Amino acid sequence: MLIVCILLPLLGGALLPLGRFPERSRLRGILTEAVVCLTSVLIAVALFRGIPLEWTLWEVFPGAVIAFRCDGMSSVFLGLIAFLWPLASLYGFSYMEHEHRPNAFFAWYTICYGITVCVASAGNLFTMYLAFECLTLITLPLVWHKWNEESVAAARKYALYVLGAAALGFLALVSLTALGGADFRPGGVLPAEIWAAHGDLLRALYVLAFLGFGVKAAVLPFSSWLPTASAAPTPVTALLHAVAVVNAGAFCVARVTWFSFGPEMLAGTWAQTAVLLIACCTVVICSALAVRENHLKRRLAWSTASNLSYILVGVALMTGEGLTGALSHLVIHGLMKIVLFFAAGAILVRSGKEYVSEVRGFARPMPFVCACFSVCAVAVVGIPPLSGFVSKWILLEAAIHTGRASGIFAGACLIISSVLTAVYLLSVVTAFYFRPLSEENRAWGAEHHDPDLRMKLPMALITALVVILGFWSEPLVTFIRSLVP
Repeated sequence: MLIVCILLPLLGGALLPLGRFPERSRLRGILTEAVVCLTSVLIAVALFRGIPLEWTLWEVFPGAVIAFRCDGMSSVFLGLIAFLWPLASLYGFSYMEHEHRPNAFFAWYTICYGITVCVASAGNLFTMYLAFECLTLITLPLVWHKWNEESVAAARKYALYVLGAAALGFLALVSLTALGGADFRPGGVLPAEIWAAHGDLLRALYVLAFLGFGVKAAVLPFSSWLPTASAAPTPVTALLHAVAVVNAGAFCVARVTWFSFGPEMLAGTWAQTAVLLIACCTVVICSALAVRENHLKRRLAWSTASNLSYILVGVALMTGEGLTGALSHLVIHGLMKIVLFFAAGAILVRSGKEYVSEVRGFARPMPFVCACFSVCAVAVVGIPPLSGFVSKWILLEAAIHTGRASGIFAGACLIISSVLTAVYLLSVVTAFYFRPLSEENRAWGAEHHDPDLRMKLPMALITALVVILGFWSEPLVTFIRSLVP
């Protein structure tokens, strides 16, 4: 089953350009959505029925095996991408009518799905590292898709940061492989005698691995690539900033922490203090940078960098409650943030406006888009009873329950960030509803109203789920808590 879930989007995307579809082709959209939906259905069936997902591809050399296996943590990430990718593709069909080279775009977009499945289901550190690097290479053509100076510069910066920093993760891979611990096992793979002999070195390698894999989650000092990547088409930034790349970074950090090095040997050491400090600084500083950012998509990108480090804070607490909060926020933030990017893209397509100062009064011509944005913005702030409150509350409780000064500091950073989040998101909402349209925009016609059903349906479904999870989050949280080692 797993081999089909990986190969179907890879082959489907690779073969798509052979059709040479015209730029406005309904058949291309049907074929792309069919491949994506079938992959998602197969993943869902396997997860709900408990069908074993395991596939060993190739032993490159002793200790380095390309193998895939789905466990509890994988199922959380796989479930998220299986739900969101078909909706993001449907949104993209409408958005890409206003862009060039849609054949190439949807080819890379579909291949990216397969590579993300590889990251989520990697059976060992060697496989995860290869899939992690492949995800960078596959998303590069999506970032530079427009082929203008801004997008090419964004792709260059993205490649420099992500590929360069990933070399730090490679050091951890080589070291763990040499010590006989490249597999994933709950609680870590290295025996106590190895830690006794090489404890400080291994903790230093863990910090490097945290930074190396965390660069995709935009941790400081590597955060700036994420707002720069907003030059890509909105369907790309929605997946980059809400689902595939950034969540892959956070997911890999959680894997390395809990299944390679092990929290027992890291908790209470200088290594834990270092990574927790990095994550907390990212949470606060990126929220502050979002407040001062006027470009709407870049503001949302800084918000993503901050919220991804909420996940890393939960991982770095190295408690079961912290990991529960981290995985809960990985799911809930992905849902909330993709709607915000969808709304920003709809505004751009229908009005050509990109800046916060230009969207005042937009609730009148675009009531549906502004309503979806507003609901998810309130959720991201963490205001009850919406779902953003649920994951943030779990993280805050986990930080306080550690009883350590570092945990209290982390909790304070989460609270400060939530206040800043209210400033940078609710200011957009109030501009929508409580400020008049500018003189330039008052004469708008029907072409500036809400987008078509292909954009509205994904936003409506995900926004509804954001609300539902606020009132009925117990099944999700209970499921995630049952997966924590």
